[in-house]
Amino acid sequence: MILTTTNTIEGHVIQDYLGIVTGVSINIKTSFSFKTEKNKKLYQDFVNQAKEEAFQSLKENAIKLKANAVVGISIDIEASSTSYFFVSITGTAVKVV
Repeated sequence: MILTTTNTIEGHVIQDYLGIVTGVSINIKTSFSFKTEKNKKLYQDFVNQAKEEAFQSLKENAIKLKANAVVGISIDIEASSTSYFFVSITGTAVKVV
């Protein structure tokens, strides 16, 4: 599965546009104090885990459409005041050759 933020894939031709796909990760965050390097690392790991979960969901949704690539990917990361952390990834599922 090719994933890209661009609208084209060099060396490939988009044969079919299959639809918009998303991947979402919603996690409960804990409060982080950035006073220590350990806490900074914990926060980075938390964000990276949430992004990976959202990317896996995006890929699963693209596979359901029989896509072999997703183009035009955008990522939105939000933290709410109610201790939730949202990662949303959106792109267009395509068939490339």
